[in-house]
Parts: sequence; C-alpha cells; structure tokens
Amino acid sequence: MSFIHDNFLLGNEQAIRLYHEYARDEPIFDFHNHLPPHEIANDRRFENLAEAWLEADHYKWRAMRANGIREELITGKADPKEKYLAWAETIPHALGNPLYHWTHLELKRCFGIDLLLGPDTAEEIWDLANAQLGDPSFSARGMLRRFKVKALCTTDDPADSTADHRKILDDPNLNTRVYPTFRPDKSWGISKAEPFLDWLTGLERETDKEIERLEDFLEAMAKRVNHFHDLGSRLSDHSFPHFLSDFPTEEEARRLFEQALAGKDASVEEEEVFGSFVMLYLCRLYASKGWTMQGHLGPLRNNSSRLLREFGPDAGTDSIGDRPQAERMSKFLDKLDRENSLPKTIVYNVNPADNFTVATMLGNFQRDCPGKMQFGSGWWHLDQRDGMAEQMKTLANVGLLSRFVGMLTDSRSFLSFPRHEYFRRILCNLLGEWMKEGFVPDDFELIGDLAKRICFDNAKDFLKLEEVS
Repeated sequence: MSFIHDNFLLGNEQAIRLYHEYARDEPIFDFHNHLPPHEIANDRRFENLAEAWLEADHYKWRAMRANGIREELITGKADPKEKYLAWAETIPHALGNPLYHWTHLELKRCFGIDLLLGPDTAEEIWDLANAQLGDPSFSARGMLRRFKVKALCTTDDPADSTADHRKILDDPNLNTRVYPTFRPDKSWGISKAEPFLDWLTGLERETDKEIERLEDFLEAMAKRVNHFHDLGSRLSDHSFPHFLSDFPTEEEARRLFEQALAGKDASVEEEEVFGSFVMLYLCRLYASKGWTMQGHLGPLRNNSSRLLREFGPDAGTDSIGDRPQAERMSKFLDKLDRENSLPKTIVYNVNPADNFTVATMLGNFQRDCPGKMQFGSGWWHLDQRDGMAEQMKTLANVGLLSRFVGMLTDSRSFLSFPRHEYFRRILCNLLGEWMKEGFVPDDFELIGDLAKRICFDNAKDFLKLEEVS
C-alpha cells in the first residue's frame, strides 16, 4: 500500500466516512498565508522543484540544520539542485515530523508522485516533478485552481505597495479571490529608530502624506486601512510575544513618537507602551469597519544572533516563548470590550501550555455574533497532528467547536495547499474516535455537517469577504 493512501491518518470506519463523504471535497479558504502577491499577479512559473519547495520554507531549513546540512545548502547561494538533494538527504530522518507527511502529500497531490523521497529516489523525483512544472497548469494560479482555492488572504505591510493586489483585483481571468491582510507590526518598532524611520518613509510614499506629528501618523494609518478595505480586505494580522496592554496617554504616545522622529531609540518598555497606543487605535478602526483581527501569540524570535546577522529575520530560528499571557490579554480585550470597540478576533497560540488560558480568556468576551472570539488553529510549532488535535480538544472542552473557522496554511509555498487535507484528516479522525467511543452521537448527519462547516463555510460566514461562495 502507498504511504499516502485513501485512508491515510483515518483510524476507524467513522473517520473514513466523515472524511470521504463530508470533508474531502470542500473548497479551500486560506485566510492566512505569506504567498507573495506579485507571484499571483504575474502567474509565476517555477523552473524547478527547489524553487517551488525550498525558497522561503524555514520549516525545512530547521530540519536540514538538525541533519547537519551546511548553511550554504540551506539559505546560501548553492545550486538549486544541490539544495534539493540536501533536502532529499534530510527527509528520511524526519519520521514523526509533519514535514514528512507534508512532503509526501505535496508530491502526490501536486505531481502524482507516489515515491518516498530519499537519496535513492531524489533524481527520479526531481526529473518527474520538473517535467510537470514546465506545464502552465503548474504555475502559481494553476496551483490555486488545482486545489479549488476559492479565496486566500496574503500578509501585507501598510507601508508596502498594493499595486499587485490592484492588478489581481482587476483581472477577470482569476477565479480565486485574493485579498490583502493588514499587517502593521512595524508601526510601533520605535526601539530601533533608523529602520522605523525607513518604514515611515514608505508609509508617506503610499499615502502621499508628510508625517511630522503623531496626528499625521494616525491619519496615514487610517488612510491605509481604508485603502485595504477598498481592495476587499476585512482582516488584520499581528504577531505579539504577548498582548500589548501598557496603555499610555496621548501625550505620552506623542512624546515617544517625536523621540523616534528625532532618531532616538526607545527602550523595549517604551516600544510596548507605544505599541499599546497604536493597537488600541487600530482595533477601534477595525471594529468600526467590521474587520476581523488576527493575533499570533507567544513566539520568541531570532534566537540565533549569528543567523540573524548573516541572513536576517525569518531564518528559522524562532521558537516557543514562555511568557505570562492571561493578565495582559484580559486587560487589552476588556478595555476594547468596555468601549464596544472589540473587533471580531482570532488568536493563534504557539505555546501548548497556554491553550486553556487563551481559549478560556477568549470565551469571556463573546458578544454580538456566533464565535466572535476565535481560538485559532494550532500554529507554527503546533501545526502538526498532536498540536492541531489538542487545540480542537481544548476548544471543544471550553467553547464551541462547531463555530471553529478551521485551517490555514501560514505558508510561503504554492505547493502547501495539501496542508488543508492534512488538517481535514486529523479533524475527521478526532471526530471519528469520539463517535466510536460514544463521546458524541454516532450520527453522521450531525457530525458530518460539523466537519464540513469547519472545512470551509464557517470561515466564509465569519470573515464575510466579498464574492466568496
């Protein structure tokens, strides 16, 4: 039997039926990823499997380092095929890692290749995949069609151009809806004044507005929110070590902003204070426009100063942070809730020790619409079988699993859409186990409808993006 067979990861008859009858054929709504908009706008073609697979995948980079691969073959300037062969050398050692599953799902679903990747099969797989990549159906847009991606949301800095999104929006030949997501994390990065000022220059360019005062800055940010809204966006995205909840007065925020304009670095504590001010301002805007705020909680980033210096951020040296979360999260959400300015929210947690903390805290602020405060899917280091199952168990225990908006790729690769299949198999296996045990009713209409909605409809109904059906 093939490793990736019809009933892969499905452990009983109930799970098998749930997956094949209810989950398998649902379209994809990938509401958080890092796919480059210009590659969609220009329908990028990939010259070889290394380009499509390895260019920006820090998950793979971490595994390759653990296998002793030289950095030149990971993030360096080595020949693409040499990098691919280094990955093929690594993957047999990744048993139990989701990378092993993702790799073989992608080979089979993207290319119909049913071989296990390793040094002995690497050349054959390279030739088979590259022969197919030459076909137009394997372009960036071809992959969207192949996996029935109805909509996706990229991750976009407000100081960057949205010309590619405008090009996508005006193209009648693209059936997938593509939306920008407002990611303003750099807008409070005043602990390093020089890069902050560089970022501010980009914001001035994109808003055609000179920024000399705090009020100018806030007006420019609001202008970008409105611009993203006009492009169809209804989502923001933020990454926090913890929620920012040291609320300053406007006078204090103005002092910190003027200090940054003068080129003076703020302390880390001052940066968090300013960030709290900016986040409150933005969340009020989001709520007024009916947006959803996404928050990615808890990473400890750039642990290797060596690789940060040599490569930069996103080199694959981020890990789980161990920080107090509950009180800061409570303070931030409660302030907005008291003002009736708390937007719909999805929080993704990276520390499994905080699952129940995050899920129960979100439950305190449910209001106005079903599932307003969402405990998001297992994220990053928890984006694997155990992590995803435990996130869903936690949500079911303390909230409403039936309102869960489901899975996303969080990926930079157009080959990564089989991760939705991976999630759906894990979801159906969990529900099938519950049915078999009698933990939930052995009722396929009831449980199958739940599985189907988690795969697509819940996200569509919750995010309310235009023309997604």
